Order: sequence, then structure tokens, then C-alpha cells
Amino acid sequence: MSGLFQGLEAGKSALLAHQLYLQTIGNNIANVNTPGYTRQRVNINPSPSIQTPFGSLGTGVRVSHITQVKDLFLGEQYRRNSKSLGQWSYKEKILTQVEILFNEPSDNTLSNHINEFWNSWDSLSQNAESTTNRQAVLSSAKKMINSFQDLSEQLYRLRDSINKDLASISDNINRYSAEIANLNEQIRIREVDGTMANGLRDARNLLVDKLSEYVDVNTIESSNGELRVMIGAMEIVNGSETNRLSTNVINEKGRMSHELVWEGTNIQITNINGQLKGLVDTRDELIPRYIDELDTMARSIIENVNSIHQSGYGLDGSTGKEFFDSNFLSAGTIKLNMALEISPDMIAASGSGERGDGTIALEIQNIRNERIMHNGSSTVNDFYNSLIGNLGVETNEAISFSENYQLMLQQVYNARESVEGVSLDEEMANMIKFQHAYDAAARIITTMDEALEVVISRMGIVGR
Repeated sequence: MSGLFQGLEAGKSALLAHQLYLQTIGNNIANVNTPGYTRQRVNINPSPSIQTPFGSLGTGVRVSHITQVKDLFLGEQYRRNSKSLGQWSYKEKILTQVEILFNEPSDNTLSNHINEFWNSWDSLSQNAESTTNRQAVLSSAKKMINSFQDLSEQLYRLRDSINKDLASISDNINRYSAEIANLNEQIRIREVDGTMANGLRDARNLLVDKLSEYVDVNTIESSNGELRVMIGAMEIVNGSETNRLSTNVINEKGRMSHELVWEGTNIQITNINGQLKGLVDTRDELIPRYIDELDTMARSIIENVNSIHQSGYGLDGSTGKEFFDSNFLSAGTIKLNMALEISPDMIAASGSGERGDGTIALEIQNIRNERIMHNGSSTVNDFYNSLIGNLGVETNEAISFSENYQLMLQQVYNARESVEGVSLDEEMANMIKFQHAYDAAARIITTMDEALEVVISRMGIVGR
């Protein structure tokens, strides 16, 4: 009798184990398209055997636990590539916008307006008494000034928008950190009895993946299942506690900027990567460099034009007049001498003071061919072309790196999905296999039940 009951118990354990297999497969299939889901597997072990006069006899099967199929190395590789992609994709975005601002080559650009400015002086040199030519000089100068000012202002506005991105990204990091800390608490509570909170762990890992787009994160899992998340050597999440990021407003040359700090302190966060790295690089290095180069070009034009113009004579006999206001020497502030706008006859085209003499106008026109930039190593046009060329090189570099890291990230993602993701073909094959095993276990129970029926109902009855 004990043997038959043991057979029933073995069949029951097999039935329950394979039922759990089928339920787990159903859960995997249901989550085939769930972001961050890691496929699960049932781990089973033989139940303890019993000793009989004929040797050890198995008593069935028991489920030890349900595990996630994970590859930690691929997970780390994914986050490293995600960090690099975040950095270069942000640089690509900003550099592309800078290219749009310069809008080279096209008809309505700074380079065209500078050339129109030189050409207007050339025309004036040929007819120094012409009122029309003098108005053309003023008109072309205003176009050039507006181009300098507009381009400089647009670059500053782009930098201001990056500061807004900094605040937005820090808010996202704080939100993800808070959610990770909350999941840490839930996982710690759920896993007190030794069971794995697989769904909660998937949600936490997905948040860490998202966090890796913004910063370089390192993680350490403690014995109670909680995850410590660090930026460099500083912890942003420790168990259910978080250290929040914040931004301090600072004044840089009269314009408001932001610096990233730990909330409640003045400790600046410097060890950063990902989108934050791309953001800080473009805001603090790339855009200021183009602004400085524009300022250098504007200052050289102002100083060289003024130097020659002050040595000449206007139609009214005036001399020593500036063409540009020398109090404003940057691309964003460049201005005409207001006196010339009121009286174009004060424009100095003559070197001798005689009417019709256009030597000064010709000298100013010739500035375009003089090496007044980079300590006498390049002309204004060469300097500007070099600026545009460098912008193109930097943009192409950012696009290339962004595309490469996107490809690498996709490859790592595919490799990780091949290990951790749900394969419908594999799950369907397993479902058929465990369905047959479930049917067989049910048949064991039916067979043992029939044997018990014979023992209980038919044995020992006389006449049968």
C-alpha cells in the first residue's frame, strides 16, 4: 500500500512541477514584447529518495526556484555603449544645430555679407564722390553687423537651451534614482524568505539601463538584494536612500549658466559621462570656442578698418573718424559709428583730402586679402573658411561616432536578447515538451488510482 501511495505522491509532484513549467512558459510568452523583461526558467531537483530492501527509490521531483536567465557581462557592455552613444548623440544634435545657424554654403550668410562689405568699398574707391556708393557701404556694413550679431546671439541662445537640458536631465536622473531606491525597498521585503522578486528586478535593471544613457553608472548588489548605484566614486542610490543632483545658477560674463552639484552642497559633479558629458562639452567648450572665433574675426575687422579709416578724409574734409564704434569689439556688440549714419559724407574714402580720391576705400577693400588673423597667418576669409571646415569635421566625427556606437549598442542588445530575451520558437518547443510531461504525470496518477481501486475494492472478497 505504501508503495502505491508513494507512486501517487511522485505523480502529484511531477504534475505540479510541470504545471509550474507551463505557467512560467505562458508568462514568458505574455511578456515577449515587454521592455526589460528577462525570460524565466524553472529549476527542479529530485525529491529525497527512500531506502528499500532493493535499494534507493525515488519519490518524485521538487521545484527549487524560478530563476532569470541573465548575462551580467553583456549587461555591463550594454550600459557602457549606451553611455558612449548618449555622449556622441548629444554632440551630434548640438553640432548639427550649429551648422544650421551658420547655414554655409548659401546666399544669406555671414561670409557673403563680409564679401559684400569689401565689394562696397571697392565700388566706392572707383567713385569716391558717389552718394549711392556711400549708402551702399553703410548698407553692406549693417548687413554684416546684423549677421555677426544674429549669429552670436543664436549661439548664446543655443547655449541657454543646453542649460535647460541640464536641468531636465538632472530631474530625470533624480526620478530614476528615486524609483530604483523604491524598488530596492520592495525587493528587500519580498526576498526576505529567499524567493526572487524577478519582476521587480527586471523593472530595476531597466531603470539602470535608462540611467546609463545620462551618466556612467556602476552598480553593486548587496546580500539582501538591494542595489548600490554610483556615479564615479559617489553613491547616487544606496538601498532605499538617494543622493539627489541639483543645478546652481552662476553668472558667466553677464549671462546666466548652470553647474551640476549634489543637492544641498556646492560640490560640483565632474566625473560624468553619457549625455551629461556631451552636454557639458558642447556648452563649456564647443559653443564658446565658436563664439570666441566670431569675436576674434569681428574684432580684427573693426580694428583694421578703423585704423585705415581714421587716416583718411571724408567728402566734408573730416578726418580721424572711426568707421566702427571701438567701444564694441565683439561679434555680438559690433556697431557702426553713429555719426557716419547721420552724415555719409564723413565716410573716409580719400587719402589726400581731394575729392574723387579713393585710395583709402581701396586700402580698406584690400583688407580682405591681408593676413590679419592668427598673428598674420591667414586672411579673414581663410579664417572663416577654417572655422566652417572645423565645424564640418567635428559634426561628421560626432555623426560617425554616434552611428558606430548605435551599431555596437544594437549588436550588444541583440546578443543580450539572445540570452535573456524570450524566443517564441523556443518557448513553443518547451511548451510541447512539458505538456507531454504533464500528460504523462497525469497518467501516472490515473494508473496508481486504478491500482489502489483494485486493492481496496476487489482484494479479499470471497467469490470474486
